[in-house]
Amino acid sequence: MHYLIPVGYNTAIYGVYCDIVFLNFEHMKHIFIILFTAVSIQISAQSKSYSVANAHSHNDYEQEFPFWSAYNQDFGSIEVDIFLHNGQLIVAHDLNQLALNRTLDSLYLKSLRYCLVKNNGYVFADSTRQLQLMIDIKSRADSTLHKLVEELRSYPEITTNATIKIVISGNRPEPAKFAIYPAYILFDGELSKDYPVFALERIAMLSDNFKRYSNWNGKQIIPEQDRNNLQTAIHKAHRLNKKVRFWNAPDRMSAWSILIELGVDFINTDKITELGRFFKTVPK
Repeated sequence: MHYLIPVGYNTAIYGVYCDIVFLNFEHMKHIFIILFTAVSIQISAQSKSYSVANAHSHNDYEQEFPFWSAYNQDFGSIEVDIFLHNGQLIVAHDLNQLALNRTLDSLYLKSLRYCLVKNNGYVFADSTRQLQLMIDIKSRADSTLHKLVEELRSYPEITTNATIKIVISGNRPEPAKFAIYPAYILFDGELSKDYPVFALERIAMLSDNFKRYSNWNGKQIIPEQDRNNLQTAIHKAHRLNKKVRFWNAPDRMSAWSILIELGVDFINTDKITELGRFFKTVPK
């Protein structure tokens, strides 16, 4: 499912309307349709195609149904935080959640295996689709990665699958060590840093804290200087042929529209249903 976002349309007006529609979606669906129909008329040859494949489920394990909520919305990227604790990879955002004893294996790896079996070796029924599993390491990088590689040995159907990407974020080893890990282990680079060529070869995408570039809350018009700051950073990633994501960005419809206009490749969200609806209901 794809739609086109035009380059250079009036995002301030668009953002205001998006917020209105988000708050009153059912009652204002006609305004919603009219708005996006008008926007689609302005599509130019420079437009970039977006779909739910560009959606990133941030802290996915906090959802009511970890993995499945985002997967059933066809999200292209799912994020899970892990600690190495008592010899197990425990899914948690902080130490207080370790007692829940949720494991990476039970919540995510077994779920991925189930999808591969169901879809005859592909992660989605659509064999052209990929799924990125971003694993954010909260404990020590080297020991946790060692345990992760050990655990993934039990899942060759995952590690050898072209429709699945394993991307490491959070606590990462030094770039000089990237190459010592199996080829299926890729890394989420830091957008504000510069990497040598040999490290870039193992970097799947570049991410950064939105607040490094802007304090915009997603409600008013984004300041021009903030827009320029973001655009410069995004261009840097794209010149390196890397996708880009911002965490800590405003998580609302008006902000999603701006991020897409700027060319952000993965839209970070905690609002799976809302972002899924946003992508899927826009005229194609």
